[in-house]
Amino acid sequence: MSKTSGYSLAIHGGAGVLPRERMTAEREAATHAALGRVLSAGEAVLSGGGSALDAVTEAVAALEDEPLFNAGRGAVFTRDGKHEMDAAVMVGRDRSAGAVAGICGPRNPVRLARAVMERTSHVLMIGEGALGIARDAGLAFEDDAYFFTQERWDSLQETLRMEQSGELDDDPARRHGTVGAVARDAEGRLAAATSTGGMTAKRAGRVGDSPVIGAGTFADDGTCAISATGDGEAFLRLSVAHEIDARMRLRGESLRSAAEAVIGSDLEAIGGSGGLIAIDRDGAIVTPYNCEGMYRGWVLGSGERETAIY
Repeated sequence: MSKTSGYSLAIHGGAGVLPRERMTAEREAATHAALGRVLSAGEAVLSGGGSALDAVTEAVAALEDEPLFNAGRGAVFTRDGKHEMDAAVMVGRDRSAGAVAGICGPRNPVRLARAVMERTSHVLMIGEGALGIARDAGLAFEDDAYFFTQERWDSLQETLRMEQSGELDDDPARRHGTVGAVARDAEGRLAAATSTGGMTAKRAGRVGDSPVIGAGTFADDGTCAISATGDGEAFLRLSVAHEIDARMRLRGESLRSAAEAVIGSDLEAIGGSGGLIAIDRDGAIVTPYNCEGMYRGWVLGSGERETAIY
């Protein structure tokens, strides 16, 4: 996407898209409509002169409220039939950040990540300590029934069956679910936010790249803001988001060059797959991925607006 002197916003609903042969017209239309609602939530902040941080928070909260995506209400199940959610936010002005891992209860994990950033001196919190911050902040909680979706439950049962029979494949729809947003506001400030339910049938206590600053989430006003989705372990090993920032900051590479090198070369070299959304200090957006597709969308202050899957 082109540069813009105004605001820019990009969102993703994960690289774990349904393969084309399994995507129905109805599901495709519903997905585009959901992505459109999310873009509108973030754009409403930016068009009114709001901050990049507020925009990515609202966009990711909207993604968490959409059961089509693996975060919040649509989170996948662990192999024990539980939910363990991760989220992070980061602002580019001074690299302030907040993140949570392995939590369940707060309706919007991204709001808890932001509360950690704004209400504590910590960056990453887990368990009861994190939930205590949510209660102190007055965040909305939901019971287990709210986070239950039949599709995610059926996916868990199918995955466990395939594991037991030795038939487990590498379907990205099972491994790549994450949501995120990156934004540049009219003042040139950058921010990123990411949220996920993790991997279907993951072991209890597993944490991926989404809440790890520099791996799945990153923002610096001098370079870029990034939210990643894909094989979390591979993104962690490569410190993907920070690697892109370092290429830009230390080697003078453009965002496109840096992001495409990391996703198209480095990630593939270690057998990883996935993608990311990124925005640079000038508002240019890139959305590289090395798998079949990535639920994504973007809107610019100039009026350009689009959603895509493949």
